[in-house]
Amino acid sequence: MLSIVMLINRSGSMVLPFLGVYMTDHLKFSLENAGIVLSFYGIGSVVGSWLGGYLTDKFGEYYIQSWSLFLSAPIFLIIPFFPSVEMMAVLIFLQSTISDTFRPANSVAITKYARPENLTKAFSLNRMAINLGFSIGPALGGILSGISYNFLFVVNFCGAMIAGIIYVIFFRKRNKIFRERKKAETAEVVKKAGKSPYKDYPFLLYSFLCTVFAICFFQFFNTIPLFYKDVAKLSQSTIGFILGYSGFIIVLLEMPLVSIAERTLKIPQILFGGVLLAGLSYLMLIFGSNIPWLILSMTILCIAEIWALPFMSTVTALRSENGNKGAYMGVNGIAFSFSFIITPFLGTYVVSHFGFDCLWVGSFAILALSAIFIYVVVKRMISNR
Repeated sequence: MLSIVMLINRSGSMVLPFLGVYMTDHLKFSLENAGIVLSFYGIGSVVGSWLGGYLTDKFGEYYIQSWSLFLSAPIFLIIPFFPSVEMMAVLIFLQSTISDTFRPANSVAITKYARPENLTKAFSLNRMAINLGFSIGPALGGILSGISYNFLFVVNFCGAMIAGIIYVIFFRKRNKIFRERKKAETAEVVKKAGKSPYKDYPFLLYSFLCTVFAICFFQFFNTIPLFYKDVAKLSQSTIGFILGYSGFIIVLLEMPLVSIAERTLKIPQILFGGVLLAGLSYLMLIFGSNIPWLILSMTILCIAEIWALPFMSTVTALRSENGNKGAYMGVNGIAFSFSFIITPFLGTYVVSHFGFDCLWVGSFAILALSAIFIYVVVKRMISNR
């Protein structure tokens, strides 16, 4: 049910992949201004991830997820009425802050309801729901944006509201059932407090490497749609369908590939392969921009995502303890949220001054180095788990 709620919410989340195109095509922002606004999404994501981790440990994941879904929905309807750079930046910051308090709470809920031996599969199921929603959302978004960009914001509002209603109906009673158990856990935590993630230096180094990976990987949301539009000369609907295809591939392959990886490889090896494949998928974009080649590159990027993101969450869960899961998940969320600050501005800057080829080569080089460092750090960090 957590995954179904995520599926509904993400099916309506189609603004972000088209936000850069919306600002440059519809609002006529420059690439630099569009990058600045998208960076405010990242700033809000950092604040929301920290706040979500803190509030989850304080109030519980049920209330934080509910508040996040219901409070973020109305902001989607307001955004089209304020088309200036300054107001777009403020509203995007506010929306991402509220929306991203959801992520640490959702991760804690997964660790709460999943069996320990199924933890990675549980994260994978949740990600599969995200990607299935992301296969529906952008495909529908490409069609709707061809009619009017305003439809994107209305559907986002509906998706968040429906997800919030279903979540409250299903988990309200279950949260009460777990309340007594939570009190017992809290009493135990008072006696034996968990370590703060901000003093766990190996984990902070790991989180930094996750940030480096995310800065390169999440060009998927920002510069790749611009590459498709400006270099490959694809229509908005075709861009939407390729992005939607990525979600479909992940839904199709994630659970089998995760199961195979768990049976045959250790987590450091899986993360090494996932990060390296992400770099190769971007390097491929130098050698062609026809649709079959773009689909092949996107397929490899999807496999990279399957072998990187769920296991990065698993490493965080293994490193945390009962009393600090929200804080650890919050730090992990912050690590990824920083990429939403840096990636849009850095990506558009590199493209404006040096071109897309330089961006793809640089991304490959950084990801190849990151793969090596992540392998070494994770191997030492969870060697006894």
